[in-house]
Amino acid sequence: MVKSRSAAWALALLFTALGVACSPVAEPQKAAAPGEWHEFEGSWNAAGSRHTIALGADRKASILDLRGTMLLSGPGRPGVGFQSEVVALSDSATGLAGRSVWTDERGDQVFSELKGEGTAARNRLTGTIVGGTGRYAGASGSYEFSWQFVIEGDDGSIQGRAVGLKGRIRAGEPGAGSSKP
Repeated sequence: MVKSRSAAWALALLFTALGVACSPVAEPQKAAAPGEWHEFEGSWNAAGSRHTIALGADRKASILDLRGTMLLSGPGRPGVGFQSEVVALSDSATGLAGRSVWTDERGDQVFSELKGEGTAARNRLTGTIVGGTGRYAGASGSYEFSWQFVIEGDDGSIQGRAVGLKGRIRAGEPGAGSSKP
């Protein structure tokens, strides 16, 4: 079981690397003017861990810790690629609440709050952009997606992807200062 799980992780990483390597070269982004909304869509893949406890026969709560990559498209995207981190609490009865940090190639970050139903039947999640650092300081916006688990290991390891990721972002005012996560 361990060898097959390791092989699955290696294969998933290989396909992700090939997808990035074979992607067309992105055009440079023009700076977004403060106050202008910019639409984006993209893909988000992440892997990490989930610790679950039972809250009776029909209810479970989980702590999620995920890291991965986000690739955005569209002329209004805030950047092409980001490293992403998510910590969240998911309750099968009440949904999901979490926080996310996206870090671009310069080290500038976008901060967001995640909320959603997060159940098998209703899996729509929304993110609210609440600021950032560097060129994302004072940024605001929102995004939405559905989460799909791709691999779920017996040891709590998970891998998944966002489906239908789309949103919009507005740049902060110059000199807005950095928000801390």
